[in-house]
Amino acid sequence: MLTFEITLQDHYRRLESFLRKLMPAAPPGYTRKLIKSGSAKLNGAAAHHDTLLALRDSVTLKESGIATGYLSAARPKLDILFEDDQIVIVNKPSGLPMHRTAECEENLVEFAQEYMAVRGTPCKLYPVNRLDRGTSGTVIMAKSSSSAGIYGRQVKESGLDKLYLALVIGQPPESGIINVPLDDKESETRFRAIARGESCALLAVTPISGRMHQIRRHLSTIGHPVMGDKRYGGGALADLSGFALHSFRTILIRPETGLLTVCAPLPEELLELCSTRGIEAEQLLAALNSRQEHQEGNLWIAKPS
Repeated sequence: MLTFEITLQDHYRRLESFLRKLMPAAPPGYTRKLIKSGSAKLNGAAAHHDTLLALRDSVTLKESGIATGYLSAARPKLDILFEDDQIVIVNKPSGLPMHRTAECEENLVEFAQEYMAVRGTPCKLYPVNRLDRGTSGTVIMAKSSSSAGIYGRQVKESGLDKLYLALVIGQPPESGIINVPLDDKESETRFRAIARGESCALLAVTPISGRMHQIRRHLSTIGHPVMGDKRYGGGALADLSGFALHSFRTILIRPETGLLTVCAPLPEELLELCSTRGIEAEQLLAALNSRQEHQEGNLWIAKPS
């Protein structure tokens, strides 16, 4: 048996996504077959492909010529969190824009399309949701215009259940609701502090509405801007490609199978920034709820007093 221990870079990654990282050249569906057949196990037991991994979990893989041949020491350049024939969900790096801009030619959509082509599965990708260039985390892209329409309507009609992690300046209250109007429109953001460091706090943030730069602007209005967010008072940080805002968890409804929960492991630079500010990785992970709560979509609902 081949054994792999889960590190910080894969904490809260789906089991299938982890195996696909290990075997990026494997045919679509191969890793799921390994899980279903019991050739891939989690902590010595059978698991579902959607199971979210945790730090120090043990993933074992039955050794075979085929599986060993697909293993690669080099991790894929595109961090795919979930993929089927309709959509692909990726973990966007901070500092990478969604589309081509005058300031930066490299962008997520073209980069992902090039990756798909090199992999042998070329397709045009249509963003279902977007993140600011400085924000990292989950981005959904449809593989066809029809799929983009299906998921686009879902976003427009009911929105995506999204949860962000934000490292902010100062010491905000334990939880709260910010409902300052933005662009003359009603807006609401909920937050809860999950860890505190030196003159900073890590917040779990849920945007109820969907205004431009909503989280960044709202946190700035209460005097606790996102660290590294120069535009809204968070200052500049040389160690960050963008700012300390990460789209951590997204829940969407798939027409055929229902709810899908996808979490994006925290980027290394954000973990390092937290550490330098007194929030160690172990403390941060201990502040996260259990994986079952993640999968049921119940974590960190802000309950202001």
